[in-house]
Amino acid sequence: MKYIVLVGDGMADYPLKELGDRTPLEAARTPNMDFIAFHGRLGRVKTIPDKMNPASDVANLSIMGYDPQKFYTGRGPLEAANLGIDLEDEDVAFRCNLITASGDTLVDYSAGHIKSKEAGILIKFLDTALGTNRIRFIPGVSYRHLVLIKRGTDEHLDNLKCRPPHDIAGESISKNLPKGEGAQIIIDLMRNSRELLEKQEINLVRVDLKENPANMIWLWGQGKRPALPKFMDKYGLSGGVISAVDLIKGLGRILGLDVINVPGATGYYDTDYEGKAEAALKCLEKNDFVFVHVEAPDEAGHNGDLRQKLTAIERFDSVIVGRILEAYKQRKDFRILVLPDHATPVAVKTHTAEPVLFGIYGKDIISGGFQGYGEKEADKSDLYFDKGYELMDYLIKGVEEKHA
Repeated sequence: MKYIVLVGDGMADYPLKELGDRTPLEAARTPNMDFIAFHGRLGRVKTIPDKMNPASDVANLSIMGYDPQKFYTGRGPLEAANLGIDLEDEDVAFRCNLITASGDTLVDYSAGHIKSKEAGILIKFLDTALGTNRIRFIPGVSYRHLVLIKRGTDEHLDNLKCRPPHDIAGESISKNLPKGEGAQIIIDLMRNSRELLEKQEINLVRVDLKENPANMIWLWGQGKRPALPKFMDKYGLSGGVISAVDLIKGLGRILGLDVINVPGATGYYDTDYEGKAEAALKCLEKNDFVFVHVEAPDEAGHNGDLRQKLTAIERFDSVIVGRILEAYKQRKDFRILVLPDHATPVAVKTHTAEPVLFGIYGKDIISGGFQGYGEKEADKSDLYFDKGYELMDYLIKGVEEKHA
C-alpha cells in the first residue's frame, strides 16, 4: 500500500472580485485535483490549533500526524536539523532572514529572493564579524538562514516574542523588534548586521542593478531541539520527504524519513516541478510513503501576486498531481492526499489560521462526486478534522477502520 501526500503551500485563499468571487483554487485550471474531488472526497482540516501562529512549521507538523501543541518547539530547530546541526538541550536556533531595510521600514522579507551564492557570502561574513564562541551564523538557501546561540535558554531566548518578517513587510522595524527577557541580545545582532551589510560590495552592486539589497538580518522562529517519535515507530512506514525548504526537510530528518534533494528545487516560482514528481515516484519504488511540498503558491501569496499564484497552482496540479495520478490511478494499492498547509491570501499577504480543504482519493475512498477542488465545494463536505494531526491517522489507518 502506498500513501502519497502532496502539499501546495499556502494554496488556500479568499474569494476575489477579480476572479468573479472565486478563490484562486476555484478559478485555476486544476483537472487533476478536480478528478480527486469527484472520484474521491473533499473535506476540511484545522492544521493550526487555537492560539498558535498560522506558520508553515505548525501546519506541516499537523499534516505529518503530530500534535503541535505537544511537540512544537520552534521553526529554527527544524531547519537546523536539515543542516546537520545537532542542538544541545540548552541551545536555541533562530531562523535568520536576509531582508531589505530602508529607514525604519522593512521593505522586503527576502531581499529580492537573493540567490544562495550571494547570500552564503554575506552570512559567512556575518559569522566572522559577529560570531562568537556562543553565536554562529549558518548559511542556508536563498534568504533563509540560521543563527545558533549556545546555551540560549540561559537568557530565555526561546521565549521571546518575534514577528515573522513576511508578516510585517512595509511596516516599522522599531515597532516590531523582538520582545521579552534577553531580547536586547537579538536586537543588537540585527542592528549591527545592518551597519555591516550595507557596506558590502554585493549589496552595493545590487543597489546599482536596482535589486533589493540584503542589508539586514531578521531573527525569528526560535526554539529548542524537539523530541518527536519517528514516523516508522508511529505508522510503521518507511518514506521520503521532497521539498526545497530547510523547514520541511528538517522535519523529515527528525522523523527519520529520507530527505530527497531535487537539484532544481528552489522554493520559488522557478522550482523544478517535474523533478519533484519524478523523485516522488522513484521514492515510492522502495518506500510506502512520500510527502511532497511545493513552496511557490505561498511565495505568490506573500507577494500579493495573483497571476503567479494561479500559475503555481496550475503547475502543481498539472505536473505534480497529474504525473503521480497518471502513474497510480489504475492501481488499487494507494491513497493520495492533496491539500494546502494553510491559507496565504493574496489580499493580506500573510498566513491565516482558518481550516483548509483537502482531497483524498484511492483505496476504500467512496466517491463524493464533488464538482471541483475548491473551498466552496469542500464546505459542503461532512468530513472535518478539528485536530489536524488526526488527518494522517485517517489517511493511513482510519479509512479501513471506518469501512470495516
